[in-house]
Amino acid sequence: MNNTTSAVPEWAAAKLALVVDDDSFSRELFTEMLLALGITDTHTADTGRKALRVLAALPRQPDLVICDVFMPDMDGIEFLDTLASQGYTGDIILVSGQDIDMMAIAREMAISQGLQLLGAFTKPVTQAVLALALAQASA
Repeated sequence: MNNTTSAVPEWAAAKLALVVDDDSFSRELFTEMLLALGITDTHTADTGRKALRVLAALPRQPDLVICDVFMPDMDGIEFLDTLASQGYTGDIILVSGQDIDMMAIAREMAISQGLQLLGAFTKPVTQAVLALALAQASA
């Protein structure tokens, strides 16, 4: 019998997450993986601009933002720049199915602006990789 509930860390239930990705399948997949890892309060947006509106409507800043680097309207780099200017203190995971060099630039930019980067991963991201990244946040 597979009891995944016992593997869920206690800290996860109190977490608030935001998934920002223009791909609906990726948003759904990340939401399901976060739920499986115990994070039940997850919000989504398909562009950086929409994510800023979601952030403004949340009762508090999310503990975790999973952000695609390449999106229309406002990409992940612009979104991260705005997060940094707003003093965001939660954790960030960057994802991309595109250019690995641009992912490295986004990673360095996030770190240079003092954002708490848990990792930068190419899609598809597995639940095991996501769990390892989140374990860093709780350590």
